[in-house]
Amino acid sequence: MGWTRRIAASILAVLIVICVAAGVGVLWFVHSVYDDRALPQRQATEIVPPGATASQTARLLEHDGIIRSALAFELLARLRHQQSAVHAGQFRFAAHRTLNEVFQQMVTGGSQVAAWVTFPEGFTARQIAATLAAHDLGDEATLDRTFLGSRIRIDSTWTRSLEGFLFPSTYLVPVDATPAAIARQMTETFRAQLPRDAKSRARAHGLRVIDVVTLASLIEREAKADDERRLMAGVYYNRLRRKMPLEVDATIEYTFPYHKTEITRADLASDSPYNTYRHLGLPPTPIANPGRASLLAAFNPEPSPFLYYVYRGNGHHAFARTLEEHNANVARYLH
Repeated sequence: MGWTRRIAASILAVLIVICVAAGVGVLWFVHSVYDDRALPQRQATEIVPPGATASQTARLLEHDGIIRSALAFELLARLRHQQSAVHAGQFRFAAHRTLNEVFQQMVTGGSQVAAWVTFPEGFTARQIAATLAAHDLGDEATLDRTFLGSRIRIDSTWTRSLEGFLFPSTYLVPVDATPAAIARQMTETFRAQLPRDAKSRARAHGLRVIDVVTLASLIEREAKADDERRLMAGVYYNRLRRKMPLEVDATIEYTFPYHKTEITRADLASDSPYNTYRHLGLPPTPIANPGRASLLAAFNPEPSPFLYYVYRGNGHHAFARTLEEHNANVARYLH
């Protein structure tokens, strides 16, 4: 009987310790989440990078003195099943907020100062405007008018619009930014991404920098594999030198209000200045906003004898030197 009493007493003691620990834990959690207003000590801002998890965000907030306990933040997110609801961006926090108030800001976007927005390579100015509007960062029509109605100067030459010069990337855009400010942010990034010797490289091909950017936009819309971009650039330069029409489907598609899966005979017969089947040389403006890989390819084409290419699947093209070879490739891959 003595052993039985001692075992029962031990079990009871363990249960008491567990209950006390649990009670202390609950009190600590409730205090940490709802009562503690020690932090932040003054108004603060925090930038949460895109793709950050609730755990990473919690550690960032703790490190910068906005909350006291990353663990409490993580537990709250788990209890509310909101681990994936935490926003990225830049936030402003008033002094002496509870962790719960900070958490609510992070999941609702309250007091957000700036939002992360990604613009993929090859987006047009209109697609960029639509993306910004979808993030509540401006009116789509106003953004569109600003992008297509503004100009910048590139090496003594004024562009016709900002098409082609809005560098595709991920930006932290202030929520109160004007269309002009957003345009300036993107065009300044474009300038930084140009090769330092862009002007001399363009002149070596008898072109201006803005012409090479236009050519880069064609590469961006046509190429799918990075290892073909320079080769494709070489094809365009070869055709320009020989006074051959570029015959790029993407230039015609640029004039369509919506994407079309096929270019028709009627499209090929259109008299648009963007119809590179009918008009020699480059289109009047870039047809998209090229990324760095396409820009570098356009300024540094790969020399080759190729004048033609056709898509052969799996992200690659078949290149040809003569029309006869090209027609054979077309028959092989498109029929």
